[in-house]
Amino acid sequence: MNTKEYNSSLALELSYPDLVINIGEVTLGEGNRKMLQKAQRDQEKARVTQAVCALLNSGGGVIRMEKANKEERRVELGLDLEQSLRDLIDSSNLQAFFEFDQPGRSFYIFVKSWSGHPFAEDSSVRPRICSLSSSLYCRSETSVLPMDSKDAFDFLKKRKAKILGKEPSGESVNVLNQNLNNLRLADLVFQKDHIEHGEILPFPECQFIEFKQFGTKHIQEYVKSIIPQYVSGFANSGGGYLFIGVDDKSRVLGCAKENVDLRSLESVIAKAISTLPVVHFCCSEPGVEYRTKIINVFKGRELYGYLYVIKVQPFCCSVFSGNPKSWMVNGKDICSLTAKKWVGMMTGPEPELLSDLAEAFESQLNLSHRPPLCRPVYSKKGLECKADLQRHLFPVASGHLRYTPESLWTELSSEHEGLEELINRHMHPFSQGILIFSRSWAVDLNLHKKEGVICDALLIAQNSSPILYTILGEQEAGGQSYCTRTAFALKQKLVNTGGYTGKVCVMAKVLCLSPQCTTECLEGAVSPIDYPGSYSLGDTQQVEALLQALVIVLLGFRSFLSDQLGCEVLNLLTAQQYELFSTNLRKNRELFVHGLPGSGKTIMAMKIMEKIRNVFLCETRRILYICENQPLRNFVSNKKICQAVTRKTFMTNVFEDIQHIIIDEAQNFRTEDGDWYRKAKTIIQRAKACPGILWIFLDYFQTSHLSCSGLPPLSDQNSKEELTRVVRNADAIGNFLQEEMRVIRNNPPHNIPPESLEMLLEAEWSPSIQGSITIKTNLTLQQIVTYVAETCNLLFRTGYSQKDIAVLVSTAAEMERYKHELLRAMRKKRIVQLSDACDMVGDHIVLDSVRRFSGLERSIVFGIHPRTPESAISHNILVCLASRARQHLYILWHGEC
Repeated sequence: MNTKEYNSSLALELSYPDLVINIGEVTLGEGNRKMLQKAQRDQEKARVTQAVCALLNSGGGVIRMEKANKEERRVELGLDLEQSLRDLIDSSNLQAFFEFDQPGRSFYIFVKSWSGHPFAEDSSVRPRICSLSSSLYCRSETSVLPMDSKDAFDFLKKRKAKILGKEPSGESVNVLNQNLNNLRLADLVFQKDHIEHGEILPFPECQFIEFKQFGTKHIQEYVKSIIPQYVSGFANSGGGYLFIGVDDKSRVLGCAKENVDLRSLESVIAKAISTLPVVHFCCSEPGVEYRTKIINVFKGRELYGYLYVIKVQPFCCSVFSGNPKSWMVNGKDICSLTAKKWVGMMTGPEPELLSDLAEAFESQLNLSHRPPLCRPVYSKKGLECKADLQRHLFPVASGHLRYTPESLWTELSSEHEGLEELINRHMHPFSQGILIFSRSWAVDLNLHKKEGVICDALLIAQNSSPILYTILGEQEAGGQSYCTRTAFALKQKLVNTGGYTGKVCVMAKVLCLSPQCTTECLEGAVSPIDYPGSYSLGDTQQVEALLQALVIVLLGFRSFLSDQLGCEVLNLLTAQQYELFSTNLRKNRELFVHGLPGSGKTIMAMKIMEKIRNVFLCETRRILYICENQPLRNFVSNKKICQAVTRKTFMTNVFEDIQHIIIDEAQNFRTEDGDWYRKAKTIIQRAKACPGILWIFLDYFQTSHLSCSGLPPLSDQNSKEELTRVVRNADAIGNFLQEEMRVIRNNPPHNIPPESLEMLLEAEWSPSIQGSITIKTNLTLQQIVTYVAETCNLLFRTGYSQKDIAVLVSTAAEMERYKHELLRAMRKKRIVQLSDACDMVGDHIVLDSVRRFSGLERSIVFGIHPRTPESAISHNILVCLASRARQHLYILWHGEC
C-alpha cells in the first residue's frame, strides 16, 4: 500500500518565508457559486479543503487563489466554502484559525496551525490533527455510523488503553449479552446450506446484525461499495453479521441466480476486505478475520438464487474503510495521510513516563493543546524550565528594545563600521521587544551558513510580526534566498518544534553595509503578501510566549530517553550548555571543555559536531569523533553526524580527509600507542590558512587509570571552558558523587593535576530529583547475581524495561566471570536478554565493565564489586560508576566496601 498520495492540483510555492499553496482559480461569491454545476462546485471545494487541512496540520501558512469570476471587487467566499471550513475546525468561529484578504483578483486565506481546538461538548478532549473524515465506522443500534474526529479520537484512545491493559474491557461484553440470543439465532442461519424464499428470519436487525438487499443491476459494484463501511463498523464494534439478500422486515429475498456470478462476487468481496487499512496497537499484526457463506434460496423445489452472509469477527485494534481524509505538506508536496500515520498522529507521541521518570522530569509542552508535529519536550526538575531560560537568555524589558547577546553585538559593531548606525536606523520604529543577534541564524536552526553574511538579527517586538534581518557586507546573489530560507525554517520550527499556538509569520529582510548598495532595494519584505494585523505580537505576554517557543527551538536536543520510550523526546540544554554551544568556532578552534560527571559533555560534543558541519559547510566524513571505548564510539556513530573511532584506531590509521576533530572522555586516553594529542593537532593544522576545530572534552574526576593520559599540562590548556552544572543524576546519587569527588580532590592520584579539581567548588547540583542508592556488602557471588535478578524482576513489574538497566563490573575479565552465573539467575526469572554495551539501543540489559560504559548512561545501574588493583583511583572508579545512573544505583560488594 502506498504511504503517500500526492495531489498534483495543489502547488506549493517555494519563494516565501512561509508555506504558500496556490490552488489556482476558484469561483467566489455566493451568487456566482450557485450558478456552477455541482461537479465543479464540489471539485473547487475539495481543492480548498485539502489545502487548508494540509496547512492546519503542517504549521499553518497561506492559501492563494485567483477569482475565476474575473472581477476585482470584494466578494464573500461563498456559503458552501465557508461551511466546509467550519466543518474542518468543528467550530463556527472561522477567525480562530482563518483570516481573509482579497487584493485585486487574488484571494488569500491565512491559516493558523491546528492546535487542539476544543469541542464544545467536552473541552478537555481534543484530537491531535485536523481531518475531513476519519474513515472509521462503528455500529450504533441498527445503523453503521462514520466516526467524526472526536469519536475517532475517543475510540482510538480507549482501544489503545485496552490493548495496553490500562482499561477494563467489560463494556463490550455487556453490550454483547443484550444481543446474545439474536447472535445465536444468526449463527444457526449461518450454518444452513439452503433457505426458503420469503422466509422470515427469527431475529431482527440489531447492533450485530445488518440486512441489505441485492440490487438488480451492478451487483458486484454495489456489494463492493458497502463492504468497507459495514466491515469496518462491525470489526470496530464487537463483530457481527451482514446478510445480503434480506429486507428490513427480516424476509429472505436473495438474489436471482441468473443475476450473479458467485465466483466473481467472492473474489470482489475478498479483495475489498483484504485492502481495508488496519492499524494495530498490539504486537500481533492480523488482518480482518471473517467468514462468508452462500446459502441457496429455493422457491419450492426450484433453486431461485442465493443469500450471501459475511460474518465479521471483532477486531483487536482498528479497521478503516479506507485511508482517512487528512492531508499534510511533505517537503514540496501535499500528500494524504495513510491510516497508520494518521493514527500515530491522532493518538499523539506523548509517552507515559514511568513514575520515577515523571518525578524527575517536567513537561514543557502539553501536546493535547499543541500543533500536530510537536514532539514531547521535558526539562529536568531543578533545572531551568523554558520560562526561566527565556527570562535568562531573552529578557523583555518594559519600555525599550534590547539588543542581545550584548557581547556579540559589541563585537559585531566594533568589527564592522556603519553596522550600528544601520541597525539603529531600522530599529527606530520599534519601542519594546528584543533584537537577537547571531553570526548565522541558519546555523542556529541546523542549516548551512552562507559566506558573505556578516550576521543575522531576529526582531521580536510588540505591534510587529517577527522580522529576520540578514546583513550582508556586499550585495550578492543568494542573499535574499538565504534570508527567506532561514525565515521559513524559523517560522516552521517556532510552531512545529517550539509549540507556538498563536498566529505567526516571520518576515525576511536583507540589509547591506556596502556604500555601493542602496539599502532601499534590499530591505523590503520578501513576500508581497500583507499579513493581517492579528499576525503582529500584541503585548508582552505574546512576545514572551513566542520567545519561549524560540527557547525550545534553540535549546532542544534529542534526549537519550528517546530510545527507551520508543518515540522522539526533546530535552533542553541548560543556560550554561547553550552559552558553550554559542561559542564562536572561528575564534575558538582549540578548546578544552572540563565537565563534571553528568554535566552533559557527550551531548555537547554531538551538538558541536552538528554546528561544525553547518558553519564550515563540510561533509560528515570530514569530522572525526574520538573516544576510548567501542560502546561510546558505536553510540555516536549511529547518529550519522561524523566518523567515529576509538583512540587505538586513530593512532593506527591515516585520516587524510579529516578537517575537524572532537575528542570525548579524554581523561581516559593513554600514550601507549603514541602521542594522540600531537597527531590530532597536526591533522587540524594541515590547512594553515584555515585550520580546523579541535575540541577536547574531559573530566579528571573520572580518570580510570594511573598512566599518562597524553593531555597537555593544565597550564598549557590555554583555551578552557567548564561545565559545572550537573544535570543527570538523582539527588541520592548526586550526594554520593559529591562525597567521592571531595575525597579525590583532597587526595588526587599522581596523574591528575590537583588544580583541575578545584572546579568542584563551583559545582551546581540539580535539586528535587527523586532516586535511590543502595549499597550492600559481604555478599557472595551467588547472592549478588540472585539479588540482581530479583531486583530486575521487581523493577519490570513497576514498568521498567530491560533497556533501562545496566550491570557494570570492574573489568572485561570480571564481566566474563559473572556472565554465566548472572544469566542462570536471570533465566529463573524469565529474563534472558543480556548483552554488552556495544548495542545500547537494543532491548536488553547491558552487562559490561565500568570503564567501557564511560560516556553512556541508563536509568538503573548495578555496580558489582567495583574495585581496582590501583587503590589510588578506587574513588575515581566509584565516580565513573555512579555517574552512569540516572535514577537508581545499586553497589554490591563481595566483602566490606
